Amino acid sequence: MPEFTLDSRIVDVLRLGERGRRLLYEHGYHLGNGFVDVLSQYQSLREAARFGHLRDVEALVRRLNEGNGGVAPSPEGASIPGGG
Repeated sequence: MPEFTLDSRIVDVLRLGERGRRLLYEHGYHLGNGFVDVLSQYQSLREAARFGHLRDVEALVRRLNEGNGGVAPSPEGASIPGGG
């Protein structure tokens, strides 16, 4: 079963809806209103942390997996917030 890892993308977290946005914000990733920077959505959690956009990325991954039963959301049929 898939789960969130350091190589999961920001867009994967956003597919969790408000919970994903809140967790990203709590770990230093500020999406702003109407997040439309499409390229940033496809940045991995590892890359975001390396560039200083996320704090304590390991804790973020743990929290994502705890509240999601360890299963990352499926990209099939999922809409991308701010992606049109």
